[in-house]
Amino acid sequence: MVSFVLIVGGSFGIILQTGAIDRALTALARRLKNKGILLIPIAMVIFSLGGSTFGMSEEIIPLYAIFIPLMFALGFDSMTAILILFLGTQIGYVGSTVNPFSVLIAQGIAGVEGNPQLWLRFIEWLVFTMISIAFTMWYAHRVKRNPEKSIVFQSDIINREQFIKENTGEDVVFTFRDKLIIGGFIVTLGAIVWGILAKGWYMTEIGALFFALGLFVGVVTKMSQKEIAENFVKGCGEFIYAAVIIGLARGILIIAEQGMIIDTVLNALASILEGLPSYLFTTIMLVAHNIITFLVPSSSGEAALTMPVLAPLGDLVGINREAVVTAYQFGNGLTNLISPTGGVLLAGLAIARISFGQWLKVIFKLFPILWLVAAIFAAISAAVGI
Repeated sequence: MVSFVLIVGGSFGIILQTGAIDRALTALARRLKNKGILLIPIAMVIFSLGGSTFGMSEEIIPLYAIFIPLMFALGFDSMTAILILFLGTQIGYVGSTVNPFSVLIAQGIAGVEGNPQLWLRFIEWLVFTMISIAFTMWYAHRVKRNPEKSIVFQSDIINREQFIKENTGEDVVFTFRDKLIIGGFIVTLGAIVWGILAKGWYMTEIGALFFALGLFVGVVTKMSQKEIAENFVKGCGEFIYAAVIIGLARGILIIAEQGMIIDTVLNALASILEGLPSYLFTTIMLVAHNIITFLVPSSSGEAALTMPVLAPLGDLVGINREAVVTAYQFGNGLTNLISPTGGVLLAGLAIARISFGQWLKVIFKLFPILWLVAAIFAAISAAVGI
């Protein structure tokens, strides 16, 4: 699993070095500039797919410089840009399908092979994304109709001119090579979904596909062997934290198993939770992950910390391990929408000159709905089995 994380990270190091993803998203935003409100669902579906499939997160940070002035030009506010970019990618994390840094890592630690509830995960992603799009469109329409209802109305008056000034410059050109890279990326994701559903592929095959994609991108952009290797190593470096955490977690797990610590904890918890309805058990796990994520915002870190205990606990109380993974996925993704320890959120708010308190006032109108839907889907995951 450690090697899987490093291979995926290295491959993305090569891809991100080309800047193709940023140019593709920038070109899309400018092409849709005159589409008004339609920009919101189109962009959010793309960002949500990115979060759900390959863990898109930090990649959105440079796009604030494009989307904030674009929102101003369309009659919206800077908060709308945060909703499109951050909520868009983060809701993809909540509805993860084949995200290697969320679902796949948790499934690997929990011993779940083949992503057996992928069909349900797709439905979850679709529902969460549609709810988030509807909320963002409602907010944007409300602000456009009456700008003074914007929670950032006063600050936007001050910042509008500066944002537009910062965004002046040459248009970004989306080249043929960029199209090849994005095309290769889409084909790779399609192959992963097909392989999981039809062939039972897992981390070995998925890692090989990402590695091949990285080499393909290096060849298309005419990188030298040295440049490919350097960018691969640089990408590995970005994910070394997750890899180390997983390795340490495995070491701790071995010690805990040999020392009978896990057995003791599991028996104690099982005696307390035994006889609970499955929906109540998954709800308790969802709340537990909500709390843990404030302390461990990293999706891979939380999976490594919790799955060794909660997955076998699910066995003892009669809950399938996919439901345990689903509760983790929802708890981590939802809490990162409101967590003050989330670096990507804080970076976006800083760029947009929006306070954390202003963000909470907006997102808390949506959060209870998302949490309730998550609790329902977690219960369904437990009920349908594997």
